Amino acid sequence: MERLLTLVHHWDQPRWRAAATIGTRSRLVQDLVQRLADLSAEAESRPTRQVPHIHDLVLRDQLRVLADDLLAAAPSTDLLTRATTAVDDTRRAL
Repeated sequence: MERLLTLVHHWDQPRWRAAATIGTRSRLVQDLVQRLADLSAEAESRPTRQVPHIHDLVLRDQLRVLADDLLAAAPSTDLLTRATTAVDDTRRAL
């Protein structure tokens, strides 16, 4: 996660809107934010909820908060592996 956050922490709006391997960088990170939220919900045995897209420049903060939330939920090894894979896949796609 830290490598991904280091990569995106200084991005401005045009950089978020740039093309990535699939869609835009913004879309890829929004999808990751939602995936982390869904994994947190699974770890806490609660229903999933849609994470609102506030603004591209807020995505880095959403990533940090949702990663912290997931870790605080004491996820299983399987959930943690799925989260790590999602983060790594997103970083490579950017």
